[in-house]
Amino acid sequence: MANLAKTTVFTSNTPPKETLLDKTTRIVRRITEDEAEIRHQKTVRLRNARIESEADTPDASPTS
Repeated sequence: MANLAKTTVFTSNTPPKETLLDKTTRIVRRITEDEAEIRHQKTVRLRNARIESEADTPDASPTS
């Protein structure tokens, strides 16, 4: 008879239930990722606006 590993004898096909801590962690991570994405989009928008503004501004060097 083949030897079975201890981990394969009493395995369950159902995933463990999500605890309150797991639920809280999942929600906080989602909020944090959403805020980071909004911050990144804002940074890109402001950077592009600054680059456009600098491109439209003529050089301030004296022409003597």
